Amino acid sequence: QVQLVESGGGLVQPGGSLRLSCAASGSIFSISTMGWYRQAPGKKRELVASTAGGGTTNYADSVKGRFTISRDNAKNTVYLQMNSLKPEDTAVYYCNADVTLQSRFRNAFWGQGTQVTVSS
Repeated sequence: QVQLVESGGGLVQPGGSLRLSCAASGSIFSISTMGWYRQAPGKKRELVASTAGGGTTNYADSVKGRFTISRDNAKNTVYLQMNSLKPEDTAVYYCNADVTLQSRFRNAFWGQGTQVTVSS
């Protein structure tokens, strides 16, 4: 149906930057909200940032001013620019998309996750 493929994770030192990408493909009619979530070991998955189809963005308080979410609707791709990274940003980052399929069935889809590790 729909595949979300993430890339851009890795190991970075505190204060460094990373850019995550997530491309959606498949039987897509339209995508409304796209977002990034993260899950650290022993913790619940939490919303990091999201962007609605009209461009409205939403950020977790912990990343405001450091992370920026953007999207390319023509490519069905969402990005997360992460600056001034902190060790507490270490987690598996997951992409999420609210997709209406060609069949007009609507569902939320998840990527496989990409590891971000912030450590010296």
